[in-house]
Amino acid sequence: MKWALLSVWDKTGIIELAQALSAHKFNIMSSGGTGKALAEANIRFTEVSSYTGFPEMMDGRVKTLHPRVHGGLLGRRQIDDAVMTKHGINRIDLLVVNLYPFEAMSKKQMDLEKLIEFIDIGGPAMIRAAAKNYKDVAVVVDPSDYPGIITSIHAGDLSENQRLELAKKAFARTARYDAAISNYLYTLTSPFPTTLSLQFTHGRPLRYGENPHQMAAVYGTHGIAGTEPLQGKQMSYNNYLDVNAGVSLLREFDDAAAVIVKHNNPCGVAVGSDVLDAYLTAREVDPVSAYGSVVSVNREVTKPFAEEICKTFVEVIVAPRFSDDAIAMMRTKENMRVLVLPEKTGADEVRTIDGGILVQRTPAYQEHWQVITDRDTSADEMKALQLAWKVCKHTKSNTIIFADQKRTLGIGAGQMSRVDSAKIAIEKACAPLRGSAVASDAFLPFPDTLEVAAEAGATALVQPGGSIRDKEVIEAANRLNMAMVFTGVRYFRH
Repeated sequence: MKWALLSVWDKTGIIELAQALSAHKFNIMSSGGTGKALAEANIRFTEVSSYTGFPEMMDGRVKTLHPRVHGGLLGRRQIDDAVMTKHGINRIDLLVVNLYPFEAMSKKQMDLEKLIEFIDIGGPAMIRAAAKNYKDVAVVVDPSDYPGIITSIHAGDLSENQRLELAKKAFARTARYDAAISNYLYTLTSPFPTTLSLQFTHGRPLRYGENPHQMAAVYGTHGIAGTEPLQGKQMSYNNYLDVNAGVSLLREFDDAAAVIVKHNNPCGVAVGSDVLDAYLTAREVDPVSAYGSVVSVNREVTKPFAEEICKTFVEVIVAPRFSDDAIAMMRTKENMRVLVLPEKTGADEVRTIDGGILVQRTPAYQEHWQVITDRDTSADEMKALQLAWKVCKHTKSNTIIFADQKRTLGIGAGQMSRVDSAKIAIEKACAPLRGSAVASDAFLPFPDTLEVAAEAGATALVQPGGSIRDKEVIEAANRLNMAMVFTGVRYFRH
């Protein structure tokens, strides 16, 4: 007869699995809370302590750490049969374990002395032993796998390939568990661990990376990384980057808004009475760049919007909801990817560099807007400045944004010189800039950018301030009768 050892913190589905094992003549071994649950369900099992001949001890810290348990998990069929027989070690064919919930408990701000008790020792040891011996032992660490295990047991047994896949999952689980413990303990004394361990799941290969000669994959189960299209082609590497850029900017707006992104930079942003109005306005900011873009909106997409979006080649459309008739309309563009706007997930920003990574965290902060010129801003100017500033935060540096109260007018992004960014924004402007507002992602080291903006027609400017030449820039703004606001916060985006 086969043996199964069941020891789980999360009891989800364990009774159904145990019943299936019993029906197929498995001897079940268990202990603690799992044993209690089995007993209450009238499922026969052997107590681990009666099998090992040693009682649970040290408040349950020691119960499965015994040669008869680990020998049953690690014993190789045929090779170790004689020694197993000599020491009365039964072969354990199936191990079902999930671990003490350290990850969840570490978020509850409990005392370290209490939290330490949620570090599982016996569980990871058994999981690793069974996974190492996957050719003979199946190890299950996720209740979502129980239905598949039951199906395989009904069919006769698990294949070696199934057991290998379970072993991969098992080692990934213990790696994630140890990483959570390590990261937490390190951050008791520092905001960033000396050794940082990261794990991302649900890896899916992409057709290629930024270019066809590069390989790529996406990992993640939440947010944009975990989002799959309702329709259209598979998301590409560049699609994910552009969606991330567009959605990050879109979340700055409470009013109905549309953000159009091309090559990781916004090329048109607008607010409107509804998202169709906002989209049409944003598209006209730079209709050439809007071709082949990623569009993000923050209201439901209905059929009239869908009809309009289908008039232009769009790589991806992202919205919180899509009406049925909108989906039907967009199916005529079979390659266009349709994505439901995911919930925001808070996480550190991680970027790779040669030999390592950079990790960035943005704590809660507050801007301090202050008019520092002789002339105050008008209500319209302030509204335009606020829109320009939101877009500025999400555009590659150096960046200069011209805007009115409803839309961006000109975007200059990713230049080494701030003056060049201003000139590009002016050259690409979709409408006259007289009366416009302008935003700069970092302080103006000289008056030249302000003077270029004023000559183009801008009447108000927002920037972080903080240059040793702020006084010169303020004097230039007063001379040109421009209103200028300092925010105290810089938004470099490299």
